[in-house]
Amino acid sequence: MDQKISTTSAQIRAWIALNRAWTRVSGRVETRLKQAGHPPLAWYDVLWELERMRDCCLRPVELEARLLIRQHNLSRLLTRMETAGMVEKLRCPEDGRGLQIRLTDTGREARKAMWEVYRPALDEALGPLSVVEAEALAERLDGLGV
Repeated sequence: MDQKISTTSAQIRAWIALNRAWTRVSGRVETRLKQAGHPPLAWYDVLWELERMRDCCLRPVELEARLLIRQHNLSRLLTRMETAGMVEKLRCPEDGRGLQIRLTDTGREARKAMWEVYRPALDEALGPLSVVEAEALAERLDGLGV
């Protein structure tokens, strides 16, 4: 006999709390970045992923998977970032039709400057969490939906 598994009210409450927390924290970071004259948070995420690659590039599809940004949104974002001089779009040597995205020195400096605003906002939002609690929360959240 098949048993239907239904979402409990506690799971719904957890889902709502997770979304509210994300909205509050990301909203706080976005506000602080804007007040400091920096681009939006999504730019930081792209810059960080590219910086982690050191001297290498990432293809847009790789960025899309790492950041969970839909392709059409990422394409527009990368165009704005290229116009601002933060990234370069290069032809992919393995596939002449494909692109690789490379971080520029301007983008690297922008990411560092954004972090000076981003980090205190995170510290404020997550401050009550101990290191052990933060690690446990990260591990649990990383395991959701897998």
